[in-house]
Amino acid sequence: MLPTLTEIARAAGVSAATVDRVMNARDGVRVPTRAHVLAVALRLGHPGPPADIAPFATPRPVRIALLLPQGTNAFIRELAEQAHRQATHLPGVTVEVETLAGFDPAVLSARIAALQGKVDGVALVAIDHPLVREALMATIRAGTHVVTLASDIHNLPRLAYVGIDNAQAGRLAGYMVGRFLGKARPAKVALFAGSLAYRGHQEREMGFRQIMAEEFPRFTIADLREVQESREKAYVETLALLDRQPDLAAIYNAGGATAGIARALKDRGRSADMVFVAHEALAANKALLLDGTLDAVIDQNPRVEVRETLAALVCASRGIPHTLNPPRLQIVFRENLPMA
Repeated sequence: MLPTLTEIARAAGVSAATVDRVMNARDGVRVPTRAHVLAVALRLGHPGPPADIAPFATPRPVRIALLLPQGTNAFIRELAEQAHRQATHLPGVTVEVETLAGFDPAVLSARIAALQGKVDGVALVAIDHPLVREALMATIRAGTHVVTLASDIHNLPRLAYVGIDNAQAGRLAGYMVGRFLGKARPAKVALFAGSLAYRGHQEREMGFRQIMAEEFPRFTIADLREVQESREKAYVETLALLDRQPDLAAIYNAGGATAGIARALKDRGRSADMVFVAHEALAANKALLLDGTLDAVIDQNPRVEVRETLAALVCASRGIPHTLNPPRLQIVFRENLPMA
């Protein structure tokens, strides 16, 4: 549902009459105010003034490339779907979504280089690797705007990072695991990651280890598994882990492939007694929360991430001021499942 003029006015800190004048291209609004209102409207998902109203009849065309890793990660699929859906409401904006071989910096850097000079903006779930960093640096120097999405790259002068604080997310996961286990005797905890090639997964691991060491030293992190965001690999690795560590008490999955871990827990009859914390309140994880396999998920709202990514790139390409409104961490339990 598109935001109303009143909602845009409230978010922009102006009157509804001002928003009405901007949306109908009438006089009486200063240029900076007009640009601010348009930026807020775009961020809220409004397509802006009708295309047949001058002076907005021919907005500057903007072409954006969204680079995502291949795999079975439901969060990544949702990012792609949101990009296709939201792009239809942005006049003059073309969003091309590409999936590339996951966790391969050579493939990703080559594609970034190939896009140089052909697009106005690049958004990507970034691998923090020298090849990727250098390719992005060259792209930025050539005048292309870059936004890192969900996982950032160290020391990159990108336009923006759109995503949660992953170190904080890891600490939050560790705190929940510790509290769920309570004052039980010393126990073993396992940590899963999609790939530590992602800085976001590194930061989640770091945050998790920090809080466990600080607040719950009686619990031991017995294992760390990288499953390359593959449900099948996650399933096989979890079965092996449960066979080798029958006294395992908790699992934190910092990446995707939660469904594979859950299937292994069910097959081994451990879904009821294993503390299990993961990420993203997507459909499959909601079902796992409802049946008790998952205890909690940390959600980062892919709809908001895509909205802010596109708004940042479109506004920068068109020279419109934009204030980033990043997604917030939200803990989701069975009792507060989001409606959508």
